[in-house]
Amino acid sequence: MGIKGLYKVVSDHAPGAIRITDWKALGGRKVAIDASMSLYQFLIAVRQNDGFQLAGSDGETTSHLIGMFYRTIRIIENGLKPAYVFDGKPPDLKSEELKKRDALREKATKSKEDAATSEDVNRFERRTVKVTREQNEEAKKLLRLMGIPVIEAPGEAEAQCAILAKANKVYAAATEDMDTLTFGSPILLRHLTAGDQKKSPITELNTGKVLEEMRLSREEFVDLCILLGCDYCDPIRGMGPTTAVKLMKEFHSIDKIKAHLDEKGGKVQIPDDWPYEAVRKLFHEPDTTPADQVELKWTDPDVEGLVEFLVKEKGFSEDRVRSGAAKLTKGSSVAPQGRLTDFFKVSKRPATPDKPANKKKAKK
Repeated sequence: MGIKGLYKVVSDHAPGAIRITDWKALGGRKVAIDASMSLYQFLIAVRQNDGFQLAGSDGETTSHLIGMFYRTIRIIENGLKPAYVFDGKPPDLKSEELKKRDALREKATKSKEDAATSEDVNRFERRTVKVTREQNEEAKKLLRLMGIPVIEAPGEAEAQCAILAKANKVYAAATEDMDTLTFGSPILLRHLTAGDQKKSPITELNTGKVLEEMRLSREEFVDLCILLGCDYCDPIRGMGPTTAVKLMKEFHSIDKIKAHLDEKGGKVQIPDDWPYEAVRKLFHEPDTTPADQVELKWTDPDVEGLVEFLVKEKGFSEDRVRSGAAKLTKGSSVAPQGRLTDFFKVSKRPATPDKPANKKKAKK
């Protein structure tokens, strides 16, 4: 889920932080991609005409491998350098959210069994999708054979992506989870790994501009995201996005908002056992590997290894695999293009709630 309703909040209050971009504008960039989110997208989108996931001759699902192979090739062909980050152990704070997701899958499984039409069966079948440990391991094997960096995060993948982007190891974090902004990624790319059939444009969000246009500090922004509701705690019942933004701009922290609501009384109250302090610490200090300990190295693909894995084990077309490998080899030989912004850094102090950014005074 990420942060509930955050994209709309940004759209309403910081529209200048969002821009629609394309492959050409991103050419030459390195990006850290949330692998688990990508695999989930592929399992949902890559399907047969009857709506069910693609499978090999042994009946095992191959949708995740087909999506990962061909989408990554397209990313490489368009001049980007992708590195995939895989989830580690989820934080304890996420346990309730994971239980809710399992319950929804169980409900969807029951609904699928009782469905009257094939269309309903397919609809409920999509809701039961979960990326398995085996599928994760197969994706890692595939990417390594393709010559693509694989990073195994100790915790949340989107937090590790954000750390790499903050350290300028990559240009951006690519995922659908908006909490990547909360974890501090300067740039978030959405729809980078979306299936072609969706035809969703790549959306770029700039965290610095979000803070500047909303006139919030990073600490205030993190608290606002917690108020909106996230994977680690529920939103406050009765407090919508509009109220959350208004209160944060007025009181600047959850602590002060809580004190105000306690004094005021009324229906909207922050419970004493609401774990916002622990969630706040998680967003500011996530469990990640330091960026300087992460090596990002792109190499030529292991063509025969890909044939052995995808063709002999998974039943892919050998011609298509060899053709894809040739595109990877060609893409890996192209050096990232230089950009003016890589040589010149412009610093700009963001506006704060009580002190707007200074404008350059005109010379007399």
